[in-house]
Amino acid sequence: MNAQQIAEATRDAMREEDRASRLLGIEVVAIGPGRATARMTVREDMVNGHDLCHGGFVATLADSTFAFACNAYNEITVASGFDIHLIASAYRGDVLTADCVEVSKAGRTGVYDATVTNQRNETIAVFRGRSYTMKGKPLIESLPMGKQPI
Repeated sequence: MNAQQIAEATRDAMREEDRASRLLGIEVVAIGPGRATARMTVREDMVNGHDLCHGGFVATLADSTFAFACNAYNEITVASGFDIHLIASAYRGDVLTADCVEVSKAGRTGVYDATVTNQRNETIAVFRGRSYTMKGKPLIESLPMGKQPI
């Protein structure tokens, strides 16, 4: 299996168990080693008292995308923290897309950046996630682990 096939297999395995992302309608539309793109439509039940998308849902989209990106090497990887900066408001009906890319992966720690945009390609938020990889714990037992040449 090459690195892209491993990333696709981990996406599929994670999607089966990720009840939070499914509940919110988050769809992973692209995956690769150390990167992911996911999409979510802002629903009526996601807006706050100002009729804007609650910032927590924007953060959840970015965090879910980060999770798919940092687990794409078939090593169980969790967030050790993240920061998010909300740049603009999102509204009911907006289609939000989060693009997440690996900035650094050294040893068991990593740094990933995500940008959340709307359907007009306007930036809604920027996110930086820090990851921690569990030593010797594959996401899928039958697949190889770790960074592989593409």
